[in-house]
Amino acid sequence: MERLDNARILIYSHDSFGLGHLRRCRAIAHAIVDRFKGVSVLILSGSPIIGSFDFRPRVDFVRIPGVIKLTNGEYQSLGLHIELDQTMEMRAAIIRQTAESFRPDLFLVDKEPLGLRGEVAATLQMLKAKGTTLVLGLRDIMDEPRLLMREWKRKKVLPALEHLYDEIWVYGLDGFADPLEGVACPAPVRAKMVYTGYLRRAVPHLTEAAAPVGGQPYVLVTVGGGDDGMAVVDWVLRAYEHDPGIPLAAVLVLGPFMAPALQRQFRERAERLGRIDVVTFDTHIELLMERAVGVVAMAGYNTFCEILSLDKRAILIPRVVPRREQVMRANRAAELGLVRSLDPEGVHDPATMAAALRNLHRQHPPSAHGAGEMLDGLQMITELVEGHVGQPVVAKAQAARR
Repeated sequence: MERLDNARILIYSHDSFGLGHLRRCRAIAHAIVDRFKGVSVLILSGSPIIGSFDFRPRVDFVRIPGVIKLTNGEYQSLGLHIELDQTMEMRAAIIRQTAESFRPDLFLVDKEPLGLRGEVAATLQMLKAKGTTLVLGLRDIMDEPRLLMREWKRKKVLPALEHLYDEIWVYGLDGFADPLEGVACPAPVRAKMVYTGYLRRAVPHLTEAAAPVGGQPYVLVTVGGGDDGMAVVDWVLRAYEHDPGIPLAAVLVLGPFMAPALQRQFRERAERLGRIDVVTFDTHIELLMERAVGVVAMAGYNTFCEILSLDKRAILIPRVVPRREQVMRANRAAELGLVRSLDPEGVHDPATMAAALRNLHRQHPPSAHGAGEMLDGLQMITELVEGHVGQPVVAKAQAARR
């Protein structure tokens, strides 16, 4: 293991509702401390369930007050009965105070260049003045180009990309997608982009748990946080209700944010069918996925990384709102033969899903189409971290010894 003594990495994950941003940041933090001794990583997150996850030594988190995005695109405070503006003031203050106290060598911002409603802007400017390396991390696909351009114009993002950030890390491959396609980026912004590859996921080493569905071969159905995955779960259940002879059992992971009433309905239907286990939430979903014959899921970034990493045959039903990102990812992955994608906006015919489940074993695994060469992201990120903070940190330590 290499050393980066006294190096400090601060990671910001704005999301309060959902699992994607938090799980991505956690994977990056763990990769950094796994490779380097002496480095500390602190995650700023608004997730209400961040404490449910386990973290490696030298990785910790600061929970900022949560907000939730409503169906109309507006936000409201999640856990506090106060006005949104007050919550945002508290969040911005905690973020800045944490950065001032932690004194990071590198600040990695996930997806939102200025943070939620601009809450990171002042911290970016403060850290820039102190010489901190500022990095924006983007997933492979952000949104339809015209929608992303409209959003970033409204948020006045491009000046920050040009004048504040030192690099932009894209957690994907340029041959798969360009997250800034259609965005009128100045040449200096384009020059900051580094494609890392996708983030490889590993199965955690845990004490063996009882095999789900009594050890029968099963398909894993996962919908992330669950707040927008109801249609996928319903479609799968209707397939089993339509065709009781589907040869695979099923494990449904509903997600911690699915409405309790819907969870109860899905559990009752699963119990009537038999051969279907229902789980609300599992922080080690990789273990369930590894044991599965295949996967039915939406097309979120983290799930896609897991499917590639564990080489699982997959049926994707992407969400279409509030962004088209998942549709674009699922369609591109299907073009490359990595997955099968079903139209989320068409008729959810139970016979169509039943046929897809019956034919799942006939799909080629992602490795047959080069998935193994797509997964160097975490290694590349740790090399980038070393390049930015390794030499300065060593120089500081040597100066301190003189």
